Amino acid sequence: MNRRSMLWAAVSSIGAGFAASRANATAPDEKPPAKLKVAYHLNDLDRVNFVLGNIQNHYDGVGGPDHVTLALVVHGPALRAFHLASANPDITGRLGHFSKAGLEMAACGNTMKAQNVTLAELQPGFVIADRGGVVRLAELQSQGYFYLRP
Repeated sequence: MNRRSMLWAAVSSIGAGFAASRANATAPDEKPPAKLKVAYHLNDLDRVNFVLGNIQNHYDGVGGPDHVTLALVVHGPALRAFHLASANPDITGRLGHFSKAGLEMAACGNTMKAQNVTLAELQPGFVIADRGGVVRLAELQSQGYFYLRP
């Protein structure tokens, strides 16, 4: 065996040993990963179904609402999709399911004023982001939420 082969064998053995020790390392006091918090930003009317699909995929991908905290902040033209007067049964059903799962749904107070709509005229489960949707998104980010704008 030449020196290069011996050196390669030694380095490979050390690397394999290190990898095996890390794979088997279990610390009894190690905490499970923190529950992720994610804020979805929605302002485009034509992206409503896409974003609601992303929220469903998010819940499905992590094993349900016990493993993630999601928030949806809606402003601008997208808020029209959540008016009761023009309620789409599919959207209503999805929102009811998400609301039961703990999804926080915030409607921009500024958009509500501009569209002349009250909280009672929106789908159940919404709260008002009194200081505005973008302010609410910034607040959520300051609380450790990841920001997604699909």
